[in-house]
Amino acid sequence: MQKVKRISIFAFCLMLMLATGLMFVGCGKNKNNITLNEVTHSIFYAPLYVAYNMDFFGDEGINVTIESATGSDASMTALLSGSADIILAGPETVVYASGTSDSPVIFGQLTQKDGSFFVSRDDVQNFSLQMLKGTTIIGGRQGGLPAMTLEYIIRNAGLTIGTDTASGQVNLRTDVSFPMIGSEFITSGAEYCTLFEPTATNLENEGNGHVLDAVGNFSGYLPYTCFATKSSYLENNAEQAEKFLRAVKRGYDYIANNDSEIVAQALLPSFSGMTVAEMQIAVEQYLSIDAWCSNPAMSEESFDKLLEIINFCTKEQQYNPTYSSLVDNTIANKIAGK
Repeated sequence: MQKVKRISIFAFCLMLMLATGLMFVGCGKNKNNITLNEVTHSIFYAPLYVAYNMDFFGDEGINVTIESATGSDASMTALLSGSADIILAGPETVVYASGTSDSPVIFGQLTQKDGSFFVSRDDVQNFSLQMLKGTTIIGGRQGGLPAMTLEYIIRNAGLTIGTDTASGQVNLRTDVSFPMIGSEFITSGAEYCTLFEPTATNLENEGNGHVLDAVGNFSGYLPYTCFATKSSYLENNAEQAEKFLRAVKRGYDYIANNDSEIVAQALLPSFSGMTVAEMQIAVEQYLSIDAWCSNPAMSEESFDKLLEIINFCTKEQQYNPTYSSLVDNTIANKIAGK
């Protein structure tokens, strides 16, 4: 079903592009106006929001509009249909879309580890993956990188995924939408879930669970979220793409060179209803696991690991695009001084 869903989405997008593409020719769009579509709105993407709120984009002479989607498929649809110039999404989405007309290309990486944390109902000491045996854990959306990474590390730990927990299988649930994982964990009776910060720590502070360890500490480094655009955009707007990525890199540098309270103040305009203390928790947690990329270039080694995880979890269809066909580090290497 996932395969059919992806094919239908991209087929629709391609037809939409063919039908409406001429509308955008000669429209005189200002190249310095960039629409970014993000897969979701999360402090996990803090360097982007620091760049936005500190007007690092304005310093570069570009105007960035950030729009949020409800999943990576929606972000890719926005890119292929022309309603977004750049997307921030999991690189698996770019892999799925490879081979389409004017295919998307990754030109920068933002996060380099899974950003979720294991949360348990009971106060577990010295957590290990073996403790998941015979339990239920609520993970991410099926087909998305969070769920696939979780499945990958569970299976690599020698555990079996299935619904027969009485026999020791791990019931990995991927049927809960991202915003509802916390509430589903509280009411469902599941022993574990994975949550991003600051949701994980907030749930613990409310007495509804215990934060154990970062999923990224088990999966290691891998390209988790990246900036992608269509090949034609990168060819025709290389200057604007470079300004965009340079501003985001400045956002990372700001986080790395300031204490968490100052960073939280910079993030505050992007997260109404959240406190500085909550954002400090998230910033400190993500810095502690080295979640953000100091170098926005995606390495071939990390790309290969991404494909390994995807193909490990989607055995019915194998994906084997080449690194050079989906990743263009020209801009990232220039920003990194390489």
